[in-house]
Amino acid sequence: MRALFLLWALPLGLFWGWYFLSLNDLSFGYIMFSRQLHDLVFQIYGEILGVDPALIPGMVARACVFDSLIVLAILAFRRRRVIAGWIRAAHARWAGRSAHEAGPELPAE
Repeated sequence: MRALFLLWALPLGLFWGWYFLSLNDLSFGYIMFSRQLHDLVFQIYGEILGVDPALIPGMVARACVFDSLIVLAILAFRRRRVIAGWIRAAHARWAGRSAHEAGPELPAE
């Protein structure tokens, strides 16, 4: 599971780190982080895909969200017993607290 998480988070972190550094032209002297390369990369991807290069970051963001939901669903499925126990315990605490918060019962007249 750690390997899956690492193989999911590392590429996302690298891509979005490069994206925001190059978008803001924080190149630190490296051409890889320059705005010119940023524009060239998205222009090439736009030509390959046949879409406007300005749409590509949004498409990538939606794909990242979708992939993240899949990874979280796999994690939740693998830990479903622990999650179910946590939900049961939280529900029991909430039910006990709400009865206590209602105050003492009044005697029947």
